Amino acid sequence: MSEHPNVQTVFFRAITDHLDVVKAISAQQELLERIALAMARALASGCKILWCGNGGSAGDSQHLAAEIVGRFRRERKALASIALTTDTSVLTAVANDYGYDAVFARQVEALGNPGDILVGISTSGNSRNVVAALEIARAQRMKTVGFTGEGGGRMADLCDHLFAVPSRDTARIQEAHILAGHMLCDWIELDWLQSGAAPAQSAAHTTGEMR
Repeated sequence: MSEHPNVQTVFFRAITDHLDVVKAISAQQELLERIALAMARALASGCKILWCGNGGSAGDSQHLAAEIVGRFRRERKALASIALTTDTSVLTAVANDYGYDAVFARQVEALGNPGDILVGISTSGNSRNVVAALEIARAQRMKTVGFTGEGGGRMADLCDHLFAVPSRDTARIQEAHILAGHMLCDWIELDWLQSGAAPAQSAAHTTGEMR
């Protein structure tokens, strides 16, 4: 029989592994800057950012789209961002008629325009519906960004910018994804305000959440 959980096997290990991954992604700051610049330019030119992923990555898609549409830390104009994971009528209709692999690609085909950005989130980099969405985005001359785990999987060849967390642990990868997403939101917001769009005003909370 296995031992009962304890502080060392659960909490200490999780904290240690999390910190190791966070330190490892510090080497990708230049990549994250390129992604942030691409997103800021797209939004400034009237384009939008689309997000997709499954499970926890669907939650991250919704979370980060909300930070952009609402606000992250500061008062400013609402910016255009859509999570392709939220419309249950579209998701179930497309899954029923075309198969689950098409649930994001069909929405990208309908909503995506040249200059828009699609962010595909998959810890393995191999989620078939995310891969299909990235393929459609490229065909429609959108910019593509991938959030993945070590190696990048099939998404590696489909992304203009690939943020691949150097880990194969799904939980640690997801934690790094949301950290990177928050940094991108911070950059986008500061860039928008510093461009002269509106005066910055500190907010005590992010969208819908007290801090």
